[in-house]
Amino acid sequence: METEKIIQAYLSHVSEEIWERAKNIKVLITDVDGVLTDGGIIYDDFGTEYKKYNVKDGLIVQHLRKNKVLVGAITGRDSQVVQNRCEELRFDFHYHGIKDKWKKLQEVLETMEIQPEEVAFIGDDLIDLPILTRVGLSIAPADALPYVKSAVHYTSLFAGGKGVFREVGDILLHSRGNLIPLIESLIPKNDE
Repeated sequence: METEKIIQAYLSHVSEEIWERAKNIKVLITDVDGVLTDGGIIYDDFGTEYKKYNVKDGLIVQHLRKNKVLVGAITGRDSQVVQNRCEELRFDFHYHGIKDKWKKLQEVLETMEIQPEEVAFIGDDLIDLPILTRVGLSIAPADALPYVKSAVHYTSLFAGGKGVFREVGDILLHSRGNLIPLIESLIPKNDE
């Protein structure tokens, strides 16, 4: 019962409309820079690129996949660091260096026989707007630009690289009634 109270408090700001949209999602797709990262890119003197990811974001991927939610990324930059992270998290698909994200999403959905209404997409910038305005559940990080936030269904409590992907994963799992059982399955009982 304590877990239920914690989750209710954590997700109390989520509207009924968002819960209804979340129930229909079969695929969660994310941008990378500004969503899985804070948008910063660090280069060393040798041109090696570094990015910082939030481990909490990555941990939820396996649970989404176990609950039949596919996970993917469509990103405008082509970066080996990002490709490595997507592979490490075992995303179902990831596309890099994509300038027309909506066109790529249409291609992906056609092969999967999934409709745009069954997609949740997290994005933070201009390049994401064509998808954000056409999917079943669109999300922006808390630190996205105002005109991006005005175009989405839901603005996360969390900034890019600070847990926005995790929050969306939690919402999707909870909308199916799977988040509380997951948490409780990992907490030892008093007699264990």
